[in-house]
Amino acid sequence: MAVHVLAVLGYKQGDHVTSSLLASSINTNPVVVRRLLLALQKAKLVETRKGIGLGSRLSRSPGRITLAEIFRAVEEEDPFVMPRKKPNRACPVGNCIQVAIAQVFTSARKALEKDLEKTTLGDVLGTVNSCCDEAEVK
Repeated sequence: MAVHVLAVLGYKQGDHVTSSLLASSINTNPVVVRRLLLALQKAKLVETRKGIGLGSRLSRSPGRITLAEIFRAVEEEDPFVMPRKKPNRACPVGNCIQVAIAQVFTSARKALEKDLEKTTLGDVLGTVNSCCDEAEVK
C-alpha cells in the first residue's frame, strides 16, 4: 500500500495530493492513508501540508527513493517472526530450533532488503507508465 501511495504521488509529479484521492486509488478509507502518510512523513519520504487544496507530495524524486526505504518506513514488525509460544526445551529439537530458525530469518531479511535496495520508486513508476501506455493503445 505504501508503494502504491508513493507511486501516485510520483505520478502527480510534485502536485499536492489529498488523502481522499490516494484512498480512492487504493480503494480504502482516507483514515488508513493518513496513518500511512504519517509513517512515510516520519521517514522523510513525503511532505504533507494541511488545508484546502493541499495534501502530500514526495520529498524527493522517485528515482532517489528505494523500495527498501519504503519497506523500513512502514514495516513495524519483522516479516519473519518466531511463534510467541516457546517450544519444549526438554526436546532436543525444541531446545535448538529457535536459534537455527533465527539465523535463517536474519539472512532472509537481509536478502529481502538488499533486493529492495536495487529498485527505486522511479523504476516502479516506469512500469506503471508503460502499463498505462499499453492500456491506452488497446
